[in-house]
Amino acid sequence: MPTKKQVMESLETVLVPDIRRSLVKMNLVQKVSATNGKVEVTLASAALAPATQEWLEGKIKDVIGKISGVKAVNVSFVDGKPKDLNQISHVIAVMSGKGGVGKSLVASLTAIALKRQGHEVGILDADITGASIPKMFGIEARPAGSDTGILPVLSRSGIEVMSINLLLPSEDDAVIWRGPLIARAITQFWEEVLWGRLDYLIVDLPPGTADAPLTVMQTLPVSGVIIVFTPQDLTAMIVRKAVKMAQQMGKKVVGVVENMSYLYLPEIDKKIEVFGRSRGEEMAQAAKAPLLGQLPIDPALAKLCDEGDIERYGAEVVEQLGQSLSQSITIKAK
Repeated sequence: MPTKKQVMESLETVLVPDIRRSLVKMNLVQKVSATNGKVEVTLASAALAPATQEWLEGKIKDVIGKISGVKAVNVSFVDGKPKDLNQISHVIAVMSGKGGVGKSLVASLTAIALKRQGHEVGILDADITGASIPKMFGIEARPAGSDTGILPVLSRSGIEVMSINLLLPSEDDAVIWRGPLIARAITQFWEEVLWGRLDYLIVDLPPGTADAPLTVMQTLPVSGVIIVFTPQDLTAMIVRKAVKMAQQMGKKVVGVVENMSYLYLPEIDKKIEVFGRSRGEEMAQAAKAPLLGQLPIDPALAKLCDEGDIERYGAEVVEQLGQSLSQSITIKAK
């Protein structure tokens, strides 16, 4: 006779169309029973169009029907909202006190580093008026879904991504919205997108400490904040503003990242501090958090971002960033 474990293992092989993650990882399986050869599977219908539900029903009956001893398979759907189905272990907000410091780059590399460690990762692009995540990942597909929710788009390496640019007729279209509309869009990305089961959801915040960052801090269960900066003289003041906002909102700063820290010239094996001396340790002390990494000015990285191939970036600094973040979160959790 088939067991519940066998049924769940079979359901792991059924990928949800458009997102290409299993029913189990999308947390759509609500109930499974196997009695006397009769298998009952109940799925949540959140973000699933009628045609998708029909396809899944047929696929499930096919894969479970191959289990020895199965006599009949019944598949049913129940209503469900994405916000009730999503199970996300860590929500990490990436913020900066000012624009132009490479916050979206750090958010992307952080997600890539964690994915390479074997974690299930997503990116919520909360920079509504300056969205750049899809461009760096080379994502052009539009999100699928239904009137009950939206499915994120999967990157080449398997990172879930949701951004306003994926919903616009053209990525060049300007989003000319006031604060309340921007806040509503961010809230919808959190509550109406079916993220499923994730170890990490990286939230790319717009610069500053105004409406959008405030919405994220108040609406999402942010478990940690990464602050991004560059080695300019204004850095200290800007970082302190971001740190104070996080502290006032009761959010832990899990680390700081210095971007554009140096330019490495392999011909002479020398690092040149183009924007002045590194302030990494100084800013780590100001934030009372570890220095997670110092990213160089790398023409190869810039080229990959322009070509939509950031996931191919293989510098050692990416691995170090992921390891440092994982360690910092583990320490904070104790």
